[in-house]
Amino acid sequence: MYLVTLLGNLLIILAIGSDQHLHTPMYFFLANLSFIDTCFTCTIVPKVLVNIHTQHHTISHTGCLVQMYFFMALALLDDFLLAVMAYDRYVAICLPLHYTTIMCPHRCLLLVTTCWVFSNLLALSLTVLMAQVSFCASHSIPHFFCDLLPLLKLACSDTHTFHFMMFTDAALSGVVPLICVLVSYAHIMHTILRIPSAGGKHKVFSTCGSHLTVVTLFYGTVFLVYFQPSSSYSADTGMVASIVYTMVTPMLNPFIYSLRNKDMKGALWRLFGPEKSCTL
Repeated sequence: MYLVTLLGNLLIILAIGSDQHLHTPMYFFLANLSFIDTCFTCTIVPKVLVNIHTQHHTISHTGCLVQMYFFMALALLDDFLLAVMAYDRYVAICLPLHYTTIMCPHRCLLLVTTCWVFSNLLALSLTVLMAQVSFCASHSIPHFFCDLLPLLKLACSDTHTFHFMMFTDAALSGVVPLICVLVSYAHIMHTILRIPSAGGKHKVFSTCGSHLTVVTLFYGTVFLVYFQPSSSYSADTGMVASIVYTMVTPMLNPFIYSLRNKDMKGALWRLFGPEKSCTL
């Protein structure tokens, strides 16, 4: 799964970078998503593989905090970027005449930069708070990586401030982007229903269907894990849901976006397909 994730996402980045036809806002955001998914998987899976191979299931306190920081920053970045991608589809479908003006290269870069800044600030704030938490005698984390809720279950010190910050961050990085996605697609659905031709409707559904699939997989599992009090947290449920959004979703994204997208399939064919002979 790890190798498929790396190969699939790197192929998407390579195809988009090498094909001039894909130098558009939608594919710029998709390349960023593939890069984030690659980094996201590399934050967790290599350590898991080392633990399985060596049967040495330990991590230092500093290493745990570093892993937690990068995991949160990249997960939050995924949240924000999926909302930006939904907004991009909204502008393309509902405001097509203004698309090139609204989604100009400068604004696309600004949106992605804002996502990076906010996700890193939110992740840093929670990591700093976690560094101040005292832990009990048992340091056995019931998880395969350093996640927030499993670590909080081991805490001896007061965690009310941390819980407040965590739910505030969850509202900013989870609920707000999800509302943006839902509002964008509500407008898109309204526009689609007014398209007279069946072919036009199918084309729009095909374009947006892949993004909706990724959004459902990612947000569904993230909300299942994090939108609950730590007292009711189930380690088994948390691990299963975590496997979906840390390993399964990044692995499926390249297939979802490439197999349902003629432009991506064409770019991959031009990248690796046999060269066509030219007649002079």
